[in-house]
Amino acid sequence: MKKNVFILLFTFVTITLSAQRNVDRTNFRAGLNGGMVIGDFSEDYTFGLGVDMYHHWGVSKALDIGITTGFFNAFGEEEVPSGSVSTESGFDNLQYIPVGASLRIYPGKNVGFKFGSDIGYAVGIDKGNEGALYFRPSLGMDLRDGTNEVNISYFVVNGDVQFSSVVLAYMFLF
Repeated sequence: MKKNVFILLFTFVTITLSAQRNVDRTNFRAGLNGGMVIGDFSEDYTFGLGVDMYHHWGVSKALDIGITTGFFNAFGEEEVPSGSVSTESGFDNLQYIPVGASLRIYPGKNVGFKFGSDIGYAVGIDKGNEGALYFRPSLGMDLRDGTNEVNISYFVVNGDVQFSSVVLAYMFLF
C-alpha cells in the first residue's frame, strides 16, 4: 500500500513539474482601454476609458486562468436629445471597479490569438451606483513576441438596468 501511494505521489509530482516547465505563460498584464457605451445607457453616456490589470497562470498549453481588476469610467452626456429638442441634463460619470476571475484559451500552436472571458463583480464607486455582476468576453492577439497585447471585449454589468460597452484595450505584459 505504501508503495502504491509513493508511486502515485511521485507520478503526480513529475507530471506537475513537467507541466510547469512546458507552460510558462504566467504573467502580469496592465493596460489602457477605451470604448463606446451601447445599449440602455447609450443616450446618456458617450464613451468610456479605463485601466485593466490581470495576473494569469498558464495551466496548460491551451489554457490560462487568473484574476483581474481595473477601473472603467463612462462619461456622461451634457445634453440628451429628446426628439427634436435637446435637454441639458449633465449626467455624472458612471464608474466601476471590476474584480473577477479570468479565463483565456489559446486555440492554435505558437499563435498569439486567444479568446476567453472575465466574470466577477463590478463595484460601483460613484454616487448612487451600487454595482452588480459583470461579464466580459474578449478576443485578443499577442504582439511584439508576446510582450504586448491588443484585445476587443464586450463589458456588461447586469444590475437593475444593464450597462454595456464595446472596449478596445492595449496591454503591456510584465
